[in-house]
Amino acid sequence: MTASSIPKPALAAPASILPLLFILMWSSGYVVGKLALPYAAPFTLLFLRFALAAVVLLAIALITRAPWPTGWKPVAHLVIVGLLMQALQFSSLYTGLKLGVSAGVSALIVGTMPLFTALGASVFLHEKVSGRQWLGLAAGLGGVALVVADRIGGASIAGLGAVCLALAGITLGTLYQKKYCADADLRTGGFIQLAVASIVALPLALVVEGFEVRWTPMVVLASGWLSIVNSIGAVSLLFLMMRKGEASKVASLFYLIPGTTALMGFAVLGETPGAMTLAGFAVTAGAVYLCTRKRP
Repeated sequence: MTASSIPKPALAAPASILPLLFILMWSSGYVVGKLALPYAAPFTLLFLRFALAAVVLLAIALITRAPWPTGWKPVAHLVIVGLLMQALQFSSLYTGLKLGVSAGVSALIVGTMPLFTALGASVFLHEKVSGRQWLGLAAGLGGVALVVADRIGGASIAGLGAVCLALAGITLGTLYQKKYCADADLRTGGFIQLAVASIVALPLALVVEGFEVRWTPMVVLASGWLSIVNSIGAVSLLFLMMRKGEASKVASLFYLIPGTTALMGFAVLGETPGAMTLAGFAVTAGAVYLCTRKRP
C-alpha cells in the first residue's frame, strides 16, 4: 500500500491527535446508540448503521478511484475482519444487552480487550510487550473495573456468553487486521467489511425483530452518526493507528472508553458519574500513558 491510498486528511492529522479523535468517536457510539434504541430495535439499528456506512464508503471509493483488492485472498481476509470486527462484535454485544447484561458488565468484559490483544500480539504477531506495558495493561483493567463497579448487576449465563463473543470478535478482528489486512485501502476495504456486516445484520433484523423502527429525526440523525463517525471514522482511525504502531499499544486506548463514555453520558444523558467512575478514569489515563509513552 502506498501513501496515496490513505485519504489526505488522515495523513495531515498529527499522530498525537489520532488517539484523541479515536477515543472521542468510539465513545460517542455508546451514547448515540442509547439515544436511538427507543426508536429502533438493536439488530435493525445495526443494519441501518452498517448499510449506510457501506453505501457512503462505496461512493467515496468510486469517486476517488480507490484501488480494489486483487485476487480472492485479500478479499477473503477483509471479509473475515468484517465478520469479526463488525458483525460478531456488535451483534453479540447487542444480544447480551437484550438478554439482561448491564451496560457496566458489558463495558467491563469488552474492556479487557487490551490484555488479550497484547497476549495475542506477543504470540501471533511476535510483538515484544515490555514489563512496563504489562503493568500498564493490568492497571488499565483495574481502572475499567472501578468505572463499572457500581453498575454491575445480575446477568444470565447466555447473556454473559454473548458479550464474551463480542470480546472475542474485537480482539481477534484487531489481530487479524494487523496481520493480514495492514495494507488494505481504508475505503474499499472498509466497504467490503461493512457490506459483509450488513448481510449478517439484515436477516437478524427481519426475522428476530420484524425490522422494527420508528422513523423520527432522532433515529435518522443517530443512524447517520453511528455510520459516518463510528463505523467509518472510528474504525478507520483504529486501522490507521494499527498500521502505524504496535497492536498492544493501540489496543490499550480502549481502557479510556468507559471513562470517556461516562463523561459523555453526564453531558448528554444527564447520567452523573460517581467518585469511583472518576477514580477509574484517572487510573485508566495513567495506564494508557504507561503503555504508550516512548522510552527515553
